[in-house]
Amino acid sequence: MRSYYCGHINEGLMGQDVNLCGWVHRRRDHGGVIFIDLRDREGRVQIVFDPDCHDIFAMAEKVRSEYVLHIVGRVRQRPEGTINPDLATGQIEVMVSDMTILNVSETPPIQIDDDTVSEEHRLKYRYLDLRRPEMLQRLRFRSRITQNLRNFLEERGFIDVETPMLTKSTPEGARDYLVPSRTHPGQFFALPQSPQLFKQLLMMSGLDRYYQVVRCFRDEDLRADRQPEFTQLDIEASFIDENQIMTLMEDMIRDVFAAVLEEQLPSSFPRMSYQDAISRFGVDKPDLRIPLELIEVSDLMTQVDFKVFSGPAKDKQGRVAVLNIPNGCELTRKQIDEYTQYVGIYGAKGLAYIKVNDASAGREGLQSPIVKFMDDDVLTALLQRTAAEDGDLMFFGADKATIVNEALGALRVKVGHDRNLVEHGWKPLWVVDFPMFERDEKNDRWSALHHPFTAPVSDDITALKQAPGEALSRAYDLILNGCEVGGGSIRIHSTEMQQAVLNVLGIDDAEAKEKFGFLLDALKYGAPPHGGIAFGLDRLVMLMTGASSIREVMAFPKTQTAACLLTDAPSGVSDRHLKELALRPKKPTEK
Repeated sequence: MRSYYCGHINEGLMGQDVNLCGWVHRRRDHGGVIFIDLRDREGRVQIVFDPDCHDIFAMAEKVRSEYVLHIVGRVRQRPEGTINPDLATGQIEVMVSDMTILNVSETPPIQIDDDTVSEEHRLKYRYLDLRRPEMLQRLRFRSRITQNLRNFLEERGFIDVETPMLTKSTPEGARDYLVPSRTHPGQFFALPQSPQLFKQLLMMSGLDRYYQVVRCFRDEDLRADRQPEFTQLDIEASFIDENQIMTLMEDMIRDVFAAVLEEQLPSSFPRMSYQDAISRFGVDKPDLRIPLELIEVSDLMTQVDFKVFSGPAKDKQGRVAVLNIPNGCELTRKQIDEYTQYVGIYGAKGLAYIKVNDASAGREGLQSPIVKFMDDDVLTALLQRTAAEDGDLMFFGADKATIVNEALGALRVKVGHDRNLVEHGWKPLWVVDFPMFERDEKNDRWSALHHPFTAPVSDDITALKQAPGEALSRAYDLILNGCEVGGGSIRIHSTEMQQAVLNVLGIDDAEAKEKFGFLLDALKYGAPPHGGIAFGLDRLVMLMTGASSIREVMAFPKTQTAACLLTDAPSGVSDRHLKELALRPKKPTEK
């Protein structure tokens, strides 16, 4: 039926007869001659109808947008003055000798070439939205990336193994999506948040090297780079340490960027400790393209006569930090107020600032209501530590360290983009030396910063139990332009250590056996040292294509409320079906 794709017709086919299939992108009637832009996944080509071919011309008069056509025609040069340099096929056109209307189309609810359509409509009519060249290109791009990653791993001895979609609900991590069992009334499967335990069991099975492009599910609040179901490249290997796996993964990412984007990433990715990242950038996934850093000034503020600063400075859980903005004196009062409102999202109660009009003039060269609370020595030390120059503006964060870090960390990124301070290119970074645990003050317990199967740096179980907050993990995250694209760790391969970590997390032996008994048993039978990593494939493709969210690189994504507008899911089910599952719906209480 088809000899060529529309986008592949070129001058090399001049004078040849071709068979084309596609959709009507646009139809133009120029008073006796009809032109149609025929479109398929490879591009568009102009086809022309001769009024002397009465039957075919009459059919062409009835054709409308998105009709599906099969045409036979001869490739010819476009007349002088009608060449379209913006189209790959703009030098030629096809004179139609025969045509079949394969299917008609009603007027589409969204126009294929309209970039102003709301996302709600795009998701509701996703099959039409995917006809847009931009969306088709992104899906093709995603396929190339996935194929390249697969080839890299296959060539290095990794084996593709599928793991179960119906598994056991565990108490750690995000909320599970639960699936009721018909054959075991009142009991539930869980959809996997990741294949973590199964890939560890594969290492215990002697598989040695595993990978999988796998669908994962997390019932959590959504944002631009999250979806309830997403795809990750999952990797695990035996008899390997963190340096070896990080080096191997660097090679893989460099390879895919070179093959797909023709971009050369650094020969070695820099590494930064978690503590260093938090101290300098406020977050554990810093965007190194932005040349701004948080500067610690707590020690300078302990004795100032300003409790907003001195209070957090003296508090072990507090922090006072400065974000120095080059040429920030250009900011208007309105812009400063907008930034103050912005940091309020992260819990900051305000945003103090000092304008540096003349750094050499000391106090007289500084403009701010808070300068009066600081003596000359403090101001001098402040200028020296921040290296502030004439025209700079210093933003202050003073509160609990977590609030200061989040607020100034987010402000750093926003100001960097607002003031065009973001460097061009790609800045990969490994963040390492994460704490094993973080304190959940609300529930008065420890929680795993990554997951409870991450190995600690020290093998001392007694020290781990006595001082969980001081333990570091053998975890590593790969950050790219401020976005976490991969995270992994060396795993625990000792039954005693795994039991100890679960105990620190408040999981006693009985609960551990109930939830993770199969893993604890497997560890008893010669578990090898092993580790791995998982890459968020949607997020990686989003970055590489320059898309604004992962929804733009997924064929059928959900909305930010975890709904599918295309299929109208989730939806209710019949009473008969619920009865089979031993379930009875309960309407939520109205707030």
